[in-house]
Amino acid sequence: MSHTKATKDEVIELETSYWDAMKAKDGVRSAALSGETTLVTGAQGVALIPKAKMGQMTESGEWTLESYELAEIHVETPTPDVAIIVYTVTQKVNINGKAQELRAADSSTWVRGSEGWQCYAHSETFLSDATA
Repeated sequence: MSHTKATKDEVIELETSYWDAMKAKDGVRSAALSGETTLVTGAQGVALIPKAKMGQMTESGEWTLESYELAEIHVETPTPDVAIIVYTVTQKVNINGKAQELRAADSSTWVRGSEGWQCYAHSETFLSDATA
């Protein structure tokens, strides 16, 4: 079956759906949007997170995502079934009772398969407030 490439708006909707699942601590939704194993890089290093564990991680822990705002969004669709999104995000979180506002540069790789679009790789780099 031939697919058309995802539009920029469709890819942004996928990404915001994932963020909304994190905000709601909806592990079922975050697992459904995740590949069988998602490759993740960030402040804790490199991880390979199975779909079921992604759902558990979303629901558990002493953290909440209060709000988020995406900016500087760029999308590439190198093939009809692969979409890559990069952006900056400002997120207000509460971790172990401590409110924080964090800025980061993120990227996600989405792959369309038999279960629809799923995120197979996500990377987050926290940005400093210093200006060059």
